[in-house]
Amino acid sequence: MFTRLTLAATLAAAPALADDVNVYSYRQPELLAPLTDAFEAETGINVNVAYMKKGMVERLTAEGKRSPADLIFTVDAARMAAMVEAGLTQPVTSATLSANVPPAFHDPDGHWWTLTTRARVVYASKDRVADADITTYEDLVDPKWKGRICTRSGTHPYNVALTAAYLHHHGAEATREWLKGLKANLARKPQGNDRAQIKAIWAGECDISIGNTYYMGAMLKNEEQQAWADSVRLLFPTFENGGAHVNISGVAMTGAAPNKENAIKFMEFLASPKAQQIYAETNYEYPIAPGTPPSDLVASWGSFAPDEADLMDIARMRPDALKLVEEVDFDG
Repeated sequence: MFTRLTLAATLAAAPALADDVNVYSYRQPELLAPLTDAFEAETGINVNVAYMKKGMVERLTAEGKRSPADLIFTVDAARMAAMVEAGLTQPVTSATLSANVPPAFHDPDGHWWTLTTRARVVYASKDRVADADITTYEDLVDPKWKGRICTRSGTHPYNVALTAAYLHHHGAEATREWLKGLKANLARKPQGNDRAQIKAIWAGECDISIGNTYYMGAMLKNEEQQAWADSVRLLFPTFENGGAHVNISGVAMTGAAPNKENAIKFMEFLASPKAQQIYAETNYEYPIAPGTPPSDLVASWGSFAPDEADLMDIARMRPDALKLVEEVDFDG
């Protein structure tokens, strides 16, 4: 029976059972539930999940070897890097995982494994922006976009990740100038979430915004937000010397892992064609396993070549990227 726990403290207080696997998750309940349900039905192993918004590193550090958590789920490469660098994970060797997760999307030593990817793209007005108007992230600072761009805070992790990727490709001085140029082109002060930017395009407040791909699927599923989604198209810019910026949802095994065997079974299931198809159909993300196509809806948005920059290298550049964002007073 699937047990969903909302507090890590509740999970920590419960004894580990032989037919359990315990998860600390930054992934939202509605996105994880279809996968845990399918795994439980297939294996009879109970998946106990503690959902968190923050503080996972601190929690695991405090628990140490007593932690009940077997696996950690994150929706950001930097958060995964923080877990590994804090010494909270252990390597997993699995032929199944290696076969289903391309080398660029897992730790060489097996400390973390990607489950899905998403691109940081441009949402563009169907009426006011042509497909060919933006082909690179560098294009966003073109003066023709002055007063036409909306975005959420530059300090939000999604935008810091993009800035860190820009820093990886171009260095500090070029990234500083890019941030200044992007700020100069804003139609309004950074605010709201990714969907709020698309609503602003629909309302005529701006013409383009930066956002994650899966928000298009989420908006089309929402009666109120369908009109917002219908007003835009997705453009997949790349770096001038690279591909499209991607981020990941991933999984890692904790150092404590009281149910290691079950944890590996769950990891392998998540990377399997069956689970990857569930990801593709319900989460509006791009499955990682070779041969697993995205959903018809996601495929209709177009394809892209992921940037080949090392995700952990980009994650380690985030502090420097954040400093640059603050230095130019991007949100001011």
